[in-house]
Amino acid sequence: MPIPRLPKRVLGRRELVDFPAFALGSVEAKVDTGAYTSAIHCSNIHIQQNAEQPPKLVVHLLDPGHAGTDGQPLTFTDFVLRDIRSSNGEVQERYVIRTVVQLYGEDFEAEFSLSDRSDMKYPVLLGRSLLRQGRFVVDVAKRNLSYKTLARAAARRARR
Repeated sequence: MPIPRLPKRVLGRRELVDFPAFALGSVEAKVDTGAYTSAIHCSNIHIQQNAEQPPKLVVHLLDPGHAGTDGQPLTFTDFVLRDIRSSNGEVQERYVIRTVVQLYGEDFEAEFSLSDRSDMKYPVLLGRSLLRQGRFVVDVAKRNLSYKTLARAAARRARR
């Protein structure tokens, strides 16, 4: 007997996502079916090395003016350096971390490449590997479906 699969959920072309590990909520993300790996905007990306300890990746996540950021750098000990092909076809070496992103109130652990996206409109890009993991399909005519669904559910609970 085949294992029943969960139904697919719909995301819009733009979504608001939460990053609980970074205490960040309502971060604007572009859903990009052309990208394999998700990405998040970081600046001042560098390695701190100490002879007695493993190297640490230090970054400033998002821009200082973004709600929820305090301007303090974040450090990661679990990271890899990987070749990532950008949208213009250029291959770049980028650091990649694993973190939890929330969509539809559910946690998804995903890989995010760290790159300077300051010249991009959206600080977060959601790629195909995350879409596949969450069994998401994209309706490009919609926006913020995850947040709207949660807001409607909260309003229904409040009326009871």
